[in-house]
Amino acid sequence: MPDFNPNNPRENLSLDEIEEQEQAEKKAKKAKFNIFNRAFRDGQGVSKEEIAISKNPTLANFFKLTGRKINQLLSLNLIMIVGNFPIFFFLLSMTGYFSIHTTSPYYAVCAPLRGAMLFHQSPATAALWTLYGKQAEVTVHTTADKVLLAMTLLLLVTFGPVRVGITYIMRKMFCGEPIFMKDYFFYAIKRDWKRALLVGILDLGVIGILIYDIIFFRMNYNLSMLMSVMFFMSSGLLLLYFFIRPYLYLILVTFTISVPKMYKNSIYFTVLGLKRNLMLLLGVAATLLLEYLLLSVYFPLGVIVPFVILPSFLMFMGVYAAYPKIKQYMIDPFYET
Repeated sequence: MPDFNPNNPRENLSLDEIEEQEQAEKKAKKAKFNIFNRAFRDGQGVSKEEIAISKNPTLANFFKLTGRKINQLLSLNLIMIVGNFPIFFFLLSMTGYFSIHTTSPYYAVCAPLRGAMLFHQSPATAALWTLYGKQAEVTVHTTADKVLLAMTLLLLVTFGPVRVGITYIMRKMFCGEPIFMKDYFFYAIKRDWKRALLVGILDLGVIGILIYDIIFFRMNYNLSMLMSVMFFMSSGLLLLYFFIRPYLYLILVTFTISVPKMYKNSIYFTVLGLKRNLMLLLGVAATLLLEYLLLSVYFPLGVIVPFVILPSFLMFMGVYAAYPKIKQYMIDPFYET
């Protein structure tokens, strides 16, 4: 029997109280490894250097600020992935795991040629069959695939609010303010959920239409001059919208204005911030090129990077490029008057 130790706080507790205390300790240990606690962990405070960076948003200061905020970017990336979970339904449907894989004639003349061979075989039909009897792999989508694709439409509900919550936090990061992940994320969504939902649906719709147009006109590129012109116009519109998006969401979380005015002001800022927009384009292109090289050299690492930091890093680049112009033309004049 162990000796009595009066300094042990459990000596004076009953068995039921000791069991409750042990259960509480186990729950506390599990909470330490909870992935959501990691994502919503608050920042460690703000230093004077971060405040100085927000006042001088140069290229060198971008890398300094990114280095200081890397842990928060990792957390925000996790929130983006979990918040936009319907994208996993789309990826699962695209794997073809639930699809039916079969073959079908590659040429339309294959069926009549097969009938001619059954009626009368000859060296000529055998030679034609060698040329036109090619079979192509065909994937037939099942009901499960259609259900997964339908569930992907939930992204229309999650995309805008999650983007607004992340943008609000990243704006705070840029301004050198203390970060409270969970409180700020849900506060931004609760405050602007109607506009966030509408802008998210419009955002996905515009991107989807422009990408579809580019693919369609690219496939018909050489058919006529009109198709070639429309291909370049669609590509130019997609590039323009790429510049508009960071301003759009920053205006949403900063000002209480209507959605049409948000788009109008975002277009204005795209012109006013041309220099910073071009730097953003170069940064995004370099980052995506690096990701492509990772996929080419070591595929598993290239697949993991988007789930770790890539989306949040690209989004933070957009906030860093766009917010100084919004502050210069919309925020500073308000306080000067």
